[in-house]
Parts: sequence; C-alpha cells; structure tokens
Amino acid sequence: MARILVVDDDRDLRRLVDFRLRKAGHQVLTAVDAAHALAIVMTRGAPDLAILDVVMPGMNGLDLLVALRKRDGLARLPAIFLSARILPADIAAGRRLGATYLTKPFVAPALMAAVTAALDPVAEAWVPAKPAPAKPARARRSLVLDLAPPAAPAASRAAKSRPPPGS
Repeated sequence: MARILVVDDDRDLRRLVDFRLRKAGHQVLTAVDAAHALAIVMTRGAPDLAILDVVMPGMNGLDLLVALRKRDGLARLPAIFLSARILPADIAAGRRLGATYLTKPFVAPALMAAVTAALDPVAEAWVPAKPAPAKPARARRSLVLDLAPPAAPAASRAAKSRPPPGS
C-alpha cells in the first residue's frame, strides 16, 4: 500500500495513528517533530502522504508541509492535518495548502476516509452525480365497490314481475 509519514509530538496519538494505518496495510514512518520528519525523508525517501500535527515544538506542521513540498518529487505531496487547534484561521491555512484538516480527538473512520481520499486523486475529484429527478407520483386510482345489486330498467322489471298471489 502507501508509505505514510506521521508527525506528531504526542506519542500516544502517533501510536494510535500508526496502529490504524498499519492495520489498513500501509507502511508508516513516524516522527516526533519537523526536524525528525525532514531527516526521515532524507534518509528513507519520500512518503506518499503526510499526516501532520499543526502545533509542535520548533517548526509547526503548516511550515513543515511547505518545506516537504520544496523537496524534489514532493511538490504535490498530499497531506492531512490532525490537530487540536480548531481556530478558523488554522483550518483555512491548512486548506489553502490543499490539505484535509481533521480535529483531535479524531474518529478513526474519518481519518481512514481522509487517507483513502488523499491517496486516490480520482476518488478525491469524484463528485457524485445529481440524483435522478423523482418520478412523479402515480395517480392513485380509487376502487369503489358498490355491493348493492344494480337497478334494473323499469321495462325489464315490469316484464318479470308477477301479480301478488291471490289477486
């Protein structure tokens, strides 16, 4: 599957994300900060995706993504920001970089869906077709049952009638 770089200063979160990604079949590289992440990329090669915390000691995740994308072959590196910061300015900054922005605590299915979308540009660009217009409701037909015997025409009744007995 994919090589995914996970950079977060929270050891427990790194382990949790690592576990989820490996369970899905991905190869995972983890780093505690931006400097460590850059060193890993230099020695182990380019990742297919980066999952980055925004607030870390030293260089923040936004600047780290810019630095990673300056490297050969990484100009279009897809990224997911996973952060406890929910300030609109931070979210907007992440989106301006073309990244998905998820907040902590995260829901594992949301993270895995974001990973799938980031790794599959066709799925990311896919826009669902507009739903087909609803079929007009069929006119309901009423079935009226008249259980009374039909009235016979007057001439027919006269021909069939008999005089009462004894008349």
